Amino acid sequence: MSDSPKLTARQQQILDLIQNAISRTGAPPTRAEIASELGFKSANAAEEHLQALARKGVIELVSGTSRGIRLRSDTVRNINAARGSQFNLPIPGLSQLVLPLIGRVAAGSPILAQEHVDQSYTVEDSLFARKPDYLLKVRGMSMRDAGIMDGDLLAVQATTDVRNGQIVVARLGDEVTVKRLRRAGGQIELLPENPDYPIITVQPGEPFEIEGLAVGLIRNTMLM
Repeated sequence: MSDSPKLTARQQQILDLIQNAISRTGAPPTRAEIASELGFKSANAAEEHLQALARKGVIELVSGTSRGIRLRSDTVRNINAARGSQFNLPIPGLSQLVLPLIGRVAAGSPILAQEHVDQSYTVEDSLFARKPDYLLKVRGMSMRDAGIMDGDLLAVQATTDVRNGQIVVARLGDEVTVKRLRRAGGQIELLPENPDYPIITVQPGEPFEIEGLAVGLIRNTMLM
């Protein structure tokens, strides 16, 4: 295992902010949000720090999206270990999770039904601030600007306890979808993060339920 990269205090602040944002909303922050949170004069200053973190191998930057920031599992694990994270104990049973990968979900059946499980993956639990219950393969590009791409594996905590503005897995009628939740004036909307896709408004009486909360994102290549 390589040594942990040495971060400046400001770089560590930004890394913590990214980790906290992913834990809270399921998606990384935008450059503007980082700038606002840390008092930078412009988003360009945030971009410079992100480029430095990318050069140190702590994060990966995905071009073309406002939230295209991905945590690198190996370097983040090293940093957490250096900071004494309880999730990095050298005991396999405590440091890893076995998560089912959910494929197509049949209408009307529980999302975690055995027939929906394509396979299982073993992943480092230090990737997630909240413990996920399953992985869901993302289909389509409706959440592109949140850094969630077609083929990505979304880590999901099975819960109905979600807040306004969080990225959720929702069942609407016969379909299961990943969108940002917005509740306003008694109305529920499911917001895409791509202007090419429409906002979904849940109609009164329409079958709707929250299946889970997005708590992280990993690429298939990280599981090989």
